[in-house]
Amino acid sequence: MEKMVNIRINGRQVRARSGQTVLEAAKAAGIDIPSLCNHPALTPHGACRVCLVEIERQRTLQPACTFPVAEGMRIETESPKVVEERKFVLQMLFSERNHYCMFCEMSGDCELQALAYRYGLDHWTYQNPYPKIPVDGTRKYFIMDHNRCILCRRCIRACGELAANHTLGVKFRGAKTMISADMDVPFGESSCVACGTCLQVCPTGALVDRKSAYMGRQTQVERTKSVCMFCSVGCGIEIITRAGRVVRVEGEWEEHNKGVLCVAGRFEPVYTARERIMSPLIRKNGEAKEATWDEALDLIARRIKAAGPEKVGAWTTCKTLNLTMSEFVAVFRGKVGARVGVLEPTLSDLELPAGGSLNDLLASDCILVTGADPLSTHRVLGYHIKRARMKGAELILVSNNHNEMARFADRRFSRDELDKAIRIGQAASSPVVVYGEGTNKKEAEKLGGLKRKAHFIPLFPATNGYHAKVLGLQSGLDTNGMDIVYLLTEDIAVPEDVVRQVREVPFLVVHATTAGPLTEVADVVLPGLLLSESEGSLYNLEGKKVPVRKAVPIPEGLIPENEVLTELAARL
Repeated sequence: MEKMVNIRINGRQVRARSGQTVLEAAKAAGIDIPSLCNHPALTPHGACRVCLVEIERQRTLQPACTFPVAEGMRIETESPKVVEERKFVLQMLFSERNHYCMFCEMSGDCELQALAYRYGLDHWTYQNPYPKIPVDGTRKYFIMDHNRCILCRRCIRACGELAANHTLGVKFRGAKTMISADMDVPFGESSCVACGTCLQVCPTGALVDRKSAYMGRQTQVERTKSVCMFCSVGCGIEIITRAGRVVRVEGEWEEHNKGVLCVAGRFEPVYTARERIMSPLIRKNGEAKEATWDEALDLIARRIKAAGPEKVGAWTTCKTLNLTMSEFVAVFRGKVGARVGVLEPTLSDLELPAGGSLNDLLASDCILVTGADPLSTHRVLGYHIKRARMKGAELILVSNNHNEMARFADRRFSRDELDKAIRIGQAASSPVVVYGEGTNKKEAEKLGGLKRKAHFIPLFPATNGYHAKVLGLQSGLDTNGMDIVYLLTEDIAVPEDVVRQVREVPFLVVHATTAGPLTEVADVVLPGLLLSESEGSLYNLEGKKVPVRKAVPIPEGLIPENEVLTELAARL
């Protein structure tokens, strides 16, 4: 049981947990102490001095974000002395850089500006020298405007503590101090992985998202909690929308990824330029022409009935939601009797456990990675592996090929040396095994020796691979002897070998979100929904069922994939 202490804040009796800081205790009690450098996901730093408070029997004001509570402590957060000092700190911050609020992209949402209004700053007490400060626009997705930077170092700590990339630091000293990347290179040429974590924690307009700049203040947008579908990590996200359009994507702090996203989850959804399919298409005389849903579904039903179950094959991507995937199996396996499978491996043939979590990684002392390259395919999990290594965990990599994790591995073995890696894992106190599609059955049998001791994390190649595994779906497209093939591909980029194989199928149905090589050869094309238009659930790689929520209205004329399958089933 946690030890509790009794303190007084502004004359109010408060019970706090021993070990809490004054800021944490005040927040838990609903008492607001302003701060700029502090962020709940980051280690307290005490740099900005905005959170200074008056504590009885302390000679000077103390930073609430780093000062621990103690029994009988008496604290004043808004005394005349505190307010005077806080105003002085704000005046100094405004005097150092070029803070022109009326032109700033963050005006209205800026934490520094909000504090200036709160404490009645209506002019500069200390004359601004108008320094010439550069803007770094070398990154694709966001820019660094040093004019707006207050050197709170949130970005530096986020880069190191959350993304574990350690790209950011500072150069020079005193008033000339600047945020820098690596050995003072342009940000676009640095080791930055464009995860955008620094962008999300910045309290001012120093880091600016190119796509969503000037697209609306917090009071003008809507926030919808959902799940990233780039990979099977299933990161929690918030989709920011305005007037039915996606403005940007941010990480959800309360989910297992703790706010961290990768470039694919944060930026790529709003940068897609692929042609959207907005209506069913039927190929007539070699040309795909728009059709009604009834025309398209009636044609598909007639062809399936005429062909017979042994001549029908249906494959779906694992990127589909739970209800859609279950309905897909019910229609094609249950009602039609067709051959049903998925386009990506489900790792079911390995017969290894699942259920390990990102928290297990952070608590481990040994991480064995085999048959996978997390920093290329499941990047947020890769960042967590790097964070665990920072805390002392030993990283063991088993790989014969180029692997991005190799730079951080403490030991690396070839696949023939897997036994050596397993022995290291057996000697550890809390090992974690991360395995992917590159693992074969023989290697899986050897890894089985760690079942009783280690947590196992499967890196499914596609988002909802866990559910596909539960449904017993097998991977591998085989269209030999098929007269009709139905492919549900969502928005995935289909490999060229799949396109070559289905070209020879007499009747091809493609259910997809965007146009591509498959839709160019399909006899019938059915439009699908984007992530931001979808509603349902999926299972992340931890085996946890997570909700996918609709953030924008479904375009007129489009129908959710599971409803399309239900309509098709009614015609069979």
